[in-house]
Amino acid sequence: MTPITFISTNNQWEQRFGYARLARAGDLVLIGGTLAITPDGQPHAPGDAGAQTTRCYEIIEGVLKQAGLDRFAIMRSRVFTTDISQAEAVGQAHHAFFAAHNPSHTPALTQVGTSELMAPEYVVEIECEAWAGNTQK
Repeated sequence: MTPITFISTNNQWEQRFGYARLARAGDLVLIGGTLAITPDGQPHAPGDAGAQTTRCYEIIEGVLKQAGLDRFAIMRSRVFTTDISQAEAVGQAHHAFFAAHNPSHTPALTQVGTSELMAPEYVVEIECEAWAGNTQK
């Protein structure tokens, strides 16, 4: 039986709703919905989809590091945005996050428009699927 590991970043929603940021079973790694939160728990760059996308990926990368992985384990991202007209800014931030370190790592990306997230200041939320067996660097 494969053990399951849960890693939390201990933000206010993880604590309040009882979930972990990351769940890992063997090589399968799931990263739950991630908002652009500052270290002190405030919204990062309210209304700015590009900046929030970058911040979400920074948080995701931090929890991947806690699991002994890095951004290159990410195989798929789902980005939920309250303003789909900012899809270009989201896409560019996604590209910059991966291309800056390895232009050939191009994980799958889905952008979904939604009416709202946890608070009006948040315009982007990202969830990812990763594979710990990924050796591409």
